[in-house]
Amino acid sequence: MATDQQALRVAVIGGGPGGYPAAFAAARGGHQVTLIDENPALGGVCLRCGCIPSKTLLHAADIMAAAEGAKQFGIEFGEPRISVDGLLGWKDKVIDRMSGGIAMLARQQKVNVVCGRARFDGPGRLAVEGPDSQLVEFDRAVIATGSSPLQLPMFPDDPRVLDSTSALDISGPPKNLLVVGGGYIGLELGSVYAALGTSVSVVEMTAGLLPGADRDLVRPLQRRLKDEFENIWLRTRVERAGAFPGGIRCEFRGEDADVAPAWFDQVLVAVGRKPNSADLGLDSVDVSTDERGFVRVDGQQRTSNASIFAVGDVVGGSMLAHKATAEARVAIEAMNGEPAQFDHVAIPAVVFTDPEIAWCGLTETQARAEGREIRIVRFPWAALGRATAMGRNEGMSKLIIDPVDERVLGAGVVGVGAGELIAAQVIAMEMGAVASEVAHAIHPHPTTSESVMEAAEIFYGASPHYLGRVAK
Repeated sequence: MATDQQALRVAVIGGGPGGYPAAFAAARGGHQVTLIDENPALGGVCLRCGCIPSKTLLHAADIMAAAEGAKQFGIEFGEPRISVDGLLGWKDKVIDRMSGGIAMLARQQKVNVVCGRARFDGPGRLAVEGPDSQLVEFDRAVIATGSSPLQLPMFPDDPRVLDSTSALDISGPPKNLLVVGGGYIGLELGSVYAALGTSVSVVEMTAGLLPGADRDLVRPLQRRLKDEFENIWLRTRVERAGAFPGGIRCEFRGEDADVAPAWFDQVLVAVGRKPNSADLGLDSVDVSTDERGFVRVDGQQRTSNASIFAVGDVVGGSMLAHKATAEARVAIEAMNGEPAQFDHVAIPAVVFTDPEIAWCGLTETQARAEGREIRIVRFPWAALGRATAMGRNEGMSKLIIDPVDERVLGAGVVGVGAGELIAAQVIAMEMGAVASEVAHAIHPHPTTSESVMEAAEIFYGASPHYLGRVAK
């Protein structure tokens, strides 16, 4: 129950990782909750056509890569026989199971689920159009409408030009594929297609893959992708593209003079996302957005209208499912009058390629740009027993440390299972840990997690397995 003991009518727009946690938290607080989503299956883009299905396919790619890598251990398997229908069937089963679980939780918590598109129709009212068309009245509302893939104007409107949603329909893997954008979405989906036998080329207009990520974390992945992908063109962009019966013809422009016009069976455009804030009737309730359409919020996720909150991709920042869920908690706590604030210092980011890349807190790239004084310690997995046993020595763990108080400001990992390792570093930073606390915390041996402990030991010149140095 809310702190003022008053049950409110709460409307949540969007059933994704920001919306349904907000709805469930409001229901647990004793409020009367209506959850509105355009899709009858809850879970949002993340579950239906984003995080979950892409990682399901990436897991299949990892299995094939592991089978190929087993040759170095003296174990050989036959060539994999891939049933695309079976693979897609498994993906759909995963989605249905997860979405069904969310629907069950909604029923258990007496959340009223409405299917349709919601639009504000003046103060305290939402007009819903769709299968469950109705007028929903509310005392408080949460906007959790997410985001959509950006499109590029030079590409034709053609079914062979894919976005991150349509690319998950791999019923007929193409002979060759151009991935436009070297960010995490393009690299993850490109890796899936490459595992299925597609010749993949990537074009990225900046100087390196995964712009914004620290270069030392990206290098091991880039070296591996050079073997898996047909081409990686950097500092290059698509100048023109045309649709023809024989494929999509692309012309390039950039510093790589060797990139001649080329034909592709399909093109995946993965250059970012835009907020789903248009046509929500925000003007009718005095909710303001910035110049790019992101809803403006304060530290409690409250919009310019005190009775309306917003969470997730629609407010900008890191477009990550776990951030949306954390913002949902803050929004409902603030709605209940609790002293909530979104003040996290270490939001983790994970790229689910092979190897994985993960980081949290202050990055080296950010520190350099801000002119901050830092100390950096790196522990290479070439000196790590577990990584050697797995035949995956390309990894590395790093810590970014304040040179004065020795507080851990940031962390990064590249290697098998990096996404699992980064969570401990998030906890350390949220608790204000210093390097000595990480170094003295006993990590199990032999594991990849002890690479983080040994990185902290390097700061004090005490690593037993690597004579590393502290970089400025």
